[in-house]
Amino acid sequence: MKTNVPLVNFRRLSLPMPWWLVMWFVVPYLLWQVAKATVRLMPVLWRNRTSVTLAALAVWLWHRHGWEVLALVAGVAGATVGVWWWQWRPWCERFVVLPALSWWQRLFVYQLHWREAMTVCRLAERFDGKLNVPRLLRVRCTYATDEVVLRMPRGQNPDDYHAAAANLAYSFGARICRVYSGRRDMPPTRRGRWAWLLRLVDRVRYRDRPRVVWLVFVRRDPLRRTVPAFDVPETTDLEALPLGLREDLVRYVLRLLATHVLIVGATRAGKGSVQWSLIRALAPAIRSGLVRLWGIDPKGGVELSLGRQLFSRYEYATVPPMVAMLEELVAVMRERQARMQGKTRAHTPTLDEPLYVLMVDEILALVALLQDVDLRTRAKAALAMLLTQGAGLGVLVVGATQDPRKEVVELRDFFPTRIALRLNEPNHVDLVLGQGSRARGALCDQLSARPSMRGIGYVVLDDRPEPERVRFAYVTDDEIRDMAVAYAAPEVVKPKPAPIPRQGRHTNKQKHTAGPLLPDSLAGLLDEDPA
Repeated sequence: MKTNVPLVNFRRLSLPMPWWLVMWFVVPYLLWQVAKATVRLMPVLWRNRTSVTLAALAVWLWHRHGWEVLALVAGVAGATVGVWWWQWRPWCERFVVLPALSWWQRLFVYQLHWREAMTVCRLAERFDGKLNVPRLLRVRCTYATDEVVLRMPRGQNPDDYHAAAANLAYSFGARICRVYSGRRDMPPTRRGRWAWLLRLVDRVRYRDRPRVVWLVFVRRDPLRRTVPAFDVPETTDLEALPLGLREDLVRYVLRLLATHVLIVGATRAGKGSVQWSLIRALAPAIRSGLVRLWGIDPKGGVELSLGRQLFSRYEYATVPPMVAMLEELVAVMRERQARMQGKTRAHTPTLDEPLYVLMVDEILALVALLQDVDLRTRAKAALAMLLTQGAGLGVLVVGATQDPRKEVVELRDFFPTRIALRLNEPNHVDLVLGQGSRARGALCDQLSARPSMRGIGYVVLDDRPEPERVRFAYVTDDEIRDMAVAYAAPEVVKPKPAPIPRQGRHTNKQKHTAGPLLPDSLAGLLDEDPA
């Protein structure tokens, strides 16, 4: 029986070495490995400095004073938080509860499974034998969502995370994951003595970081409940009009200055919630005359007639006055354009030069459904003129429609702000919000048609391709009537036409420059004395 015999006798080749020589090589190698592990561990310890500090403090108390003192300290801390929650709940939520929830979610939900989830979702890149995983920067929680901020490895772009959004959501135990390539919040307006210092801080906080991506995991849907109408503000901020709630239960504000708004939704999807929330936010400016609201309701005044007193101009009965109103607004825009020429490029609303807001309840009826070709052409030309030139001149258009047909889609690109509520077909989403919007998470065709879920939609801005899911506030009929009485628009006095001067005798020098155009044989009759 043959056995495997080594060809070389290694025992004979082994050389005896003294122990001090072995330690001379082994100890530096071990120290080098410990130093490398420490350097790699330091960023992890720094990112989890809160957890490390609390753990070190607990171990020190237990070792120094025993578990009784540790339990006593924990009980006192819990009682303090309970009293704080009872007396000052909003402050306790902001400084204790939500930070503690963020710490828990980061440590035991995201960081624990981060490397595995990124690798399985194919978001980890291998280079030079090393696996580059997206770096977890911050986790901030609300009662409904988790906002996870990460830094992408080189060679990736936000579209990779849009494509893996569904896999990421289920990997971390959520139903929905929304991806944003920029900060969702705008820098706040700073006023006061220290405003200059806060602006410098905001410049660093809100700087552009192309490699940073925001992932919003929705743990529960907070938009199932109807959002009641907000109180009418004391003053109108045209750069931040409160219209509804976002998924993280933060108020959604709309910047109306220098933009047009398109609202598209199926029948009974809640377009009225968007319109009346916008009007409610503008109510103080309407009453003061800073904003002049014009309305066109081709559906016979069913939607906008409840707040008739809020409109400076309102047409609903027949089509010719509606088209005439559009052309009159174009004339107003032309006059303002002539006054602004050579002075300024952006309009600032004042009482003398107010902001004009035209609200068209069914824009499709004016650009596609009119049987009169001449009226349809005039209406479409006037709307195109307002949409292409009116934003910078303080003449804005808020249009609503039910059917995103070709005629409306042609005007879609002229609306920088687009709002899509429940739609009937999946391809309608990209028609309304832009190409690729449904792939980025605007699932308008999957919104529920139940009456309790009306007013939910997605908002897309021209400078931000990611859709924002919002539930707009519901304004009841009684609230509309009360608002129309309390914030009625002031009457606009139209200037009287200049009186026509009475014509006297005509001389030979005037007969060809003034008066009726008559032949020379009859023009002399006007110069004769009637006596």
